[in-house]
Amino acid sequence: MQRSAPAAPQIDAYVSGILAGDRAMLARAITLVESTKAEHSALSQKLLQELLPATGKALRLGITGVPGVGKSTTIDQLGMNLVAAGHRVAVLAVDPTSRRTGGSILGDKTRMSQLAQERNAFIRPSPTSGTLGGVTRKTRETMALAEAAGFDVIIVETVGVGQSEIAVADMVDFFLVLLLPGGGDDLQGIKKGIIEIADMIAINKADGDNVPRAKSAANEYRGALQILTPHTATWSPPVLTISGRENQGLEELWGKIVEHREKMTASGEFAERRQRQAVTWMQDMLNDRVMASLKANTKVAQRLPIVEAEVRAGRLLPTLAVDEIVGLLGLGN
Repeated sequence: MQRSAPAAPQIDAYVSGILAGDRAMLARAITLVESTKAEHSALSQKLLQELLPATGKALRLGITGVPGVGKSTTIDQLGMNLVAAGHRVAVLAVDPTSRRTGGSILGDKTRMSQLAQERNAFIRPSPTSGTLGGVTRKTRETMALAEAAGFDVIIVETVGVGQSEIAVADMVDFFLVLLLPGGGDDLQGIKKGIIEIADMIAINKADGDNVPRAKSAANEYRGALQILTPHTATWSPPVLTISGRENQGLEELWGKIVEHREKMTASGEFAERRQRQAVTWMQDMLNDRVMASLKANTKVAQRLPIVEAEVRAGRLLPTLAVDEIVGLLGLGN
């Protein structure tokens, strides 16, 4: 006799399991959140609402840097340090799945071999399906689930390409930019926008022969930061030199993160930042829902490909194309 598949957990089972710190149930809940099925979406939103009182207590840390800067090694070692200090650490790797191939840039848990074996750590890729909306929708919800499961430090890793860094910076408490030793060349190539939103810059791989170059690069970035207007009067982004591989400078790095939270909490900006993020989350979700409803409209579905082709060919002004589509929904001025 063929055995039937086990029934999916009900809301109560999800809630009790997650609140008890059940890692298997947490993984299943994240899979539920990532599902594109309408019934799963409704269930996941109900689950998140039930868990809402247990969220928001973790320190949310975003880390970015170009491929090869040593993010995984640094996160692996920092995570181990935090676990040793009594923290529970969740790492969410924002995985910007390629629109063209469907492949992923980020690898799996083997990139953080020490942390992956820790029972007080949890590592999960967070696929975005090639959209910033994916970052907003999946990563924020996964972060909330991890917080409800008792993880008090949530690290969100981005691959350091495209605009995903901006989206991640808008959902964390502290945004760390990792850079390589190299001084002027790096300074020329780094995106100004990323520097402007950084709460701290760390020059990684500052070990061996790289130490002098790392110190020189740090001085150059300090100079660059002085001419930029800080995004808060409470905090001036520090520039540190570290070595994730050698576990050097990570204690100071974590100390700065804790100091930042204390200062921002005292000034009231921490609470304001969290409130602003919650509203941004709502607005992003609203935009997603409106677009989904628009595409589900029969008239729009029939007309949209034709309008897009006209715009692509240069025969129709984009603003007029929008007017036409909005008109089909009866939402015109």
